[in-house]
Amino acid sequence: MTVQILDTTFSVSGLLWAAVILLVAIVVAGGLGFLIRRRGRRSDSAHTSTWYTLSRLTAYTVIGIGVIFAITALGVPLDRFALIAGAIGVGLGFGLQSLFANFISGVVLLLDKSLKIGDFVELESGVSGRVRDIKMRATTIATNDNLDILVPNSEFVDGRVVNWTHRDVVRRLHVPFGVAYGTDKNIVKEAALAAAAEVPFTLELDGPRRPHVWLTEFGDSSLNFELVIWITADATKKPGAVTAAYNWALHTALQDHGIEIPFPQRDVHVNSVLGLTGEEARAALRLADVRSATPPERERSVTPAPNDAIEEVSVGGDETGDAGGEGNG
Repeated sequence: MTVQILDTTFSVSGLLWAAVILLVAIVVAGGLGFLIRRRGRRSDSAHTSTWYTLSRLTAYTVIGIGVIFAITALGVPLDRFALIAGAIGVGLGFGLQSLFANFISGVVLLLDKSLKIGDFVELESGVSGRVRDIKMRATTIATNDNLDILVPNSEFVDGRVVNWTHRDVVRRLHVPFGVAYGTDKNIVKEAALAAAAEVPFTLELDGPRRPHVWLTEFGDSSLNFELVIWITADATKKPGAVTAAYNWALHTALQDHGIEIPFPQRDVHVNSVLGLTGEEARAALRLADVRSATPPERERSVTPAPNDAIEEVSVGGDETGDAGGEGNG
């Protein structure tokens, strides 16, 4: 019994054999990948990402070999196979181009090890989190809010990616803050270092990676400083919570040392007011302030009318009405 597809005749047995071969290839690929990953979890001789990469590439290779054997079992002639390959190429050029690009990008990521399982990354789109899985089409990013975000693999190859744990798991954090002009710089430094000592994310208090306090800018309303600290490996993967912890400690330390945290201020110089200048203009402004703070006399003099007065008015109105009525009659 035969079946005709695209002007090519296939036997039913060949189709069944091709389906069986593909199914076996998928099962074998999944089984080998699982065994390799389990071996990687039990072994300390290599990094976890190395075993993960090996499992993925092994699975892709087994499936590719299975596809070749399935085509052979179908008995597809070479010229027909070239036609099918051309059709697939046209499909990749149109509808499947994005899918194929993501697949190739995923293979590149696995081979060059620029991205590994467990890395904490920040993408150009603003997505940040830990790499949980690298699949054929997309990479799973787990954020600190326990959200899984699927990012196409091509975004890691074409876009800018900040890998915070690519080479070293510790990094330096800059926490900006400002104090009022006239504050002693040495007291500010003492307070900031005390704040760094209170936060458990600080890597070390002495040595080459000890905390530093930098005076970075003379601002419009404040002296701007930065608390520069090296943070631990665990803190690298939760930047928001770490920055909040240092801000909290800084606010407490500045208050304990009596240091004022400034707010924007502006000085207004008035040359003339309604034609007045100098001391006369300033006296007019003070008089306007006093008048604006004093309730108007009209508001203070308004009092409710007594009930009897209201009644008299209403009675007078009635009498006027009655008299008018009699006069009309």
